[in-house]
Amino acid sequence: MFQLIFRKFGNRLQTKDDLLSGLTVALALVPEAVAFAIIAGVTPIIGLYAAFMVCLITAVLGGRPGMISGATGALAVIMVSLVLLGNERGEALGLGPDLGTQYLFAAVILMGIIQIGCGILKLGRFVRLIPQPVMFGFVNGLAIVIFEAQFPMFTESPTTPGSAWLQGADLQLMGGLIALTMAIIFLLPKFTTQFPSSLAAIGTVSLLVIGLDLDTLVVRDMASIGGELPSLVSFTIPLNWDTLYFIAPFSFILAAVGLIESLMTLTLIDELTETRGNSTRECLGQGAANVVTGFFGGMGGCAMIGQSIINIRSGGRGRLSGISAGLFLLAFILFASPLIEKIPLAALTGVMFMVVIGTFEWSSFRILRKIPKTDAFVLILVSAITVITHNLALAVISGVVVSALGFAWKSAHHIHRETESLEDGTKVYHLSGPLFFGSVTDFNLGFNPASDPDSVLVDMKDSRVWDHSGIEALHKLGERYQSAGKKLRVRHISKNCRNLLNKAGSLVDIDILPDDPSYHVAQINLNEETT
Repeated sequence: MFQLIFRKFGNRLQTKDDLLSGLTVALALVPEAVAFAIIAGVTPIIGLYAAFMVCLITAVLGGRPGMISGATGALAVIMVSLVLLGNERGEALGLGPDLGTQYLFAAVILMGIIQIGCGILKLGRFVRLIPQPVMFGFVNGLAIVIFEAQFPMFTESPTTPGSAWLQGADLQLMGGLIALTMAIIFLLPKFTTQFPSSLAAIGTVSLLVIGLDLDTLVVRDMASIGGELPSLVSFTIPLNWDTLYFIAPFSFILAAVGLIESLMTLTLIDELTETRGNSTRECLGQGAANVVTGFFGGMGGCAMIGQSIINIRSGGRGRLSGISAGLFLLAFILFASPLIEKIPLAALTGVMFMVVIGTFEWSSFRILRKIPKTDAFVLILVSAITVITHNLALAVISGVVVSALGFAWKSAHHIHRETESLEDGTKVYHLSGPLFFGSVTDFNLGFNPASDPDSVLVDMKDSRVWDHSGIEALHKLGERYQSAGKKLRVRHISKNCRNLLNKAGSLVDIDILPDDPSYHVAQINLNEETT
């Protein structure tokens, strides 16, 4: 009886937290969606439609409760070229001006289909292969990018590129309101956690600005967010192979960037909440959201690390937080746009600055000199590429490649051998370390068939064959000894290795022993561990 009452009470508390955090996130989504839409070269309402649709659908279908998705800058910078080239293409085909948005919608639909395909193929699991230095670099770089995105808020017109910077009293007032917002977010949790500090800060600063009738320059018109329910897009561009050929490269890049940012954010939220999301379901949810968004006139989106952290730190842990954020945003668009437009951007900027502080992995400074030089280089490299290019896919892939090369280089020098001579004259090579493409050269240089006795035994009890290059090295070593008129035997390799050598017609004799190891060569299976 009491347990049932406690559970219901706990559920009500979580519902309250989810609703309040959803409201906080919705308020923070507005200026971001408007800004990213302008970056992409489309109208603000297209960004807002994408924000509410992607947020709502991924909250329902995605694989990470509490994670927030919407229009993002990482995708917007890719969409700029697509919209511009789409406008030029529309005019060249005589279809009319400003058709870049329709090409954008078509590309977003294809992007979603690609992401669904990645989900069906369960490619999201490969996010587990991303090393920790890449994660640190990704988080630090993204924190700096979020910080840079707040710079336009210190200009006279944040939505106008090249606008003049604030000066004098306006700059001081802007800075003071931002500092007040940050102070409330930092101090309120020390007294109570019953109300999201970010929402309290936004409300307090908004009431202060409106009540004291402070300079409207600080409030700033961030462009009208009013609109109506999105409707199905009526495409006037030709939906043929030429259009597919035009949008496909953009769609693949958008799909890759969107999935990488989403799956990296999922991993980060997993660590913050000490729970585990479903990467495959997240791929499917993101894909479905983008397909729907493209058909209804949105610019598409993916997970947003800043808003996700706001949601988690405000108490939003369930799917209801993302659902309510999407619905609140829709309500702002339909009914409350005049009120939302009065919220000072100083308050929202202060919230995002606190997100930057919470996102940056400050411990990376402490560990930078303690970790291997390769890992330190990867951390800095990923951060730098993220900040310079804003291309998260390029940054993460570069980090993974460099980490893999560093690992291969170090592992290549870890293959060692010791020799022993038996009473019957057989020479035994005791190998230790991995045998793979990086260590094959050192492996081959360690044998001299011309000077070795007629019988040679290679004992691989402390060594493992990692890939086909290792199998090929054993095969060729057998040929070298046969050419010298000598016999080569190998022991302590797995059944899988024996089968592969037999299929290759190897001239190596293999001793089968009871304590032979069991592992597979070059088998990629994320559900099983190899030994």
